Amino acid sequence: MALTKLNGLILKKMIIAGANRLNEKKQIIDALNVFPVPDGDTGTNMSLTALAAAKEAEKINSLSISEVAKAISNGALRGARGNSGVITSQILRGFSKGLEGLEEVNTRELAQALQNAVKTAYKAVMKPKEGTILTVAKACADSASKIAETTQDIDVFFQKIIEDGNAMLLQTTEMLPVLKQAGVVDAGGKGLLCLLEGAFESRNSIEVLKTAEPLQNQTENFEALASVENTSITFGYCTEFFILVNNVEEKVVQNLKTYLSTIGDSIVCVSDEELIKIHIHTDHPGLALEKALLIGQLSGLKIDNMRQQHTNRIDFSSSQKYKTEQTEQKTIKQKEIGFVAVSPGDGLSKIFKNLGVDEVIQGGQTMNPSTEDILNAIEKVNAKTVFILPNNKNIILAGEQAAKLVKDKTVIVIPSKTIPQGITAILNVTEQDVQQVQQTMIESIDNVVSASVTYAVRETVFDGKKIQEGDIIGMQEDSIAIISKSAQKGVKELLDKIVTEEAEMISIYYGEDVTQKEAENIKKYAEKKFPNCDIELQRGGQPLYYYIISVE
Repeated sequence: MALTKLNGLILKKMIIAGANRLNEKKQIIDALNVFPVPDGDTGTNMSLTALAAAKEAEKINSLSISEVAKAISNGALRGARGNSGVITSQILRGFSKGLEGLEEVNTRELAQALQNAVKTAYKAVMKPKEGTILTVAKACADSASKIAETTQDIDVFFQKIIEDGNAMLLQTTEMLPVLKQAGVVDAGGKGLLCLLEGAFESRNSIEVLKTAEPLQNQTENFEALASVENTSITFGYCTEFFILVNNVEEKVVQNLKTYLSTIGDSIVCVSDEELIKIHIHTDHPGLALEKALLIGQLSGLKIDNMRQQHTNRIDFSSSQKYKTEQTEQKTIKQKEIGFVAVSPGDGLSKIFKNLGVDEVIQGGQTMNPSTEDILNAIEKVNAKTVFILPNNKNIILAGEQAAKLVKDKTVIVIPSKTIPQGITAILNVTEQDVQQVQQTMIESIDNVVSASVTYAVRETVFDGKKIQEGDIIGMQEDSIAIISKSAQKGVKELLDKIVTEEAEMISIYYGEDVTQKEAENIKKYAEKKFPNCDIELQRGGQPLYYYIISVE
């Protein structure tokens, strides 16, 4: 008998199976990087995002497909990592919105939800480019709309979607020149189809599926995506209650939200015809209750001292340190602006700290920080306005997504794509006016040339250059400038190519695989070759990149 309807239990099984498949195949997807540089870890980012979505779905035992879809959306948003992960979360968010209020769905309703998923994902990207995950997603949605007109069979429906999606995936090689030169398909599109294929194969399974743990010892990082509220207790009392009402006006609910935002955070305020459900973290539960009593009667009151709960879960020394940090945070007046930066190495992290960055997130090419990681860092900065320096093109979108979720601070993402851009941006901050700081930082990143020396992870041909696995390559921005057989020789060749007569300063940050003596030799070379430039050498401690270079 053909399957003609999907309900919540089947969707839960499908997202778990799809996430597990993506987790198994992530190394294959990572290997599809266009450049012979470990750039973004698309498979890793997408799998962590999907596993977070599956974890949330696993908590829901409901036949309602809209309830399960909402849990999937929430989990994906909190666990999103990198550009590919954020786009995946938006696909799932749009799909969820398209299923709102439905208990089960047929092929036509699924097709409509998939179209909504594509619209949401395209809207989330500032400059959508064809030949990417977006193109594959659109092909799948368009296929769904066509096949839904001719069949109600869910199996036939998904088979055709996946078939057409794979056909479009093959075309991505011809749609982007950079993909064609490398001879690969789009990694994000491949990841999306892995998710769909795993989901499809599980639809008739009677096996009880469990969400897998991330491969390659990523369990600790994945588990850290649990909750912002549990990682930074700014307000001490978790306060929950119902207000009993009768068809309350939306204006009343909105005014209540506005007031609650002045006395706490982590606010959830949901209303229907009969009640308003409130959840807030605050230091003054009584104020919240008094405001609520002006609207209606109270029910289901629950107040927990989160600081006390936290102390009971950790050892004595950790709890003392925590209390000290909280006391200091309470006594320091909130400043006007603060900064969060992403850094791939311990040396670079110290540099950012010394330049006045409040919170540094460890991350970069090998592991893009998630939206949740960025949210946690923002939460720790005691400032009215927080500037984010992603310092990697694959992290900008996650930063922008985090900025949308913050309600009690203004968050501004500076689109720094490299470490040199981030350092230059923070160096140029000389005042506290928010608009002027933003303008100065954006203008400054355009005046720096960023370069790096790394190694090829696969054999390929790029810009007519044949590259062997293990070759040393010098990158200027996103382009390959030189190919060499040693890091020391390569960095010299790269400096010769990128330093112009107009250059005034060269900053060299050496990585974890470079000795201080080797780095000092490069500095001596630069001082002799470019006598009119100030040469600065610092230990960056970054993995993968032997050298990161800034020329101004």
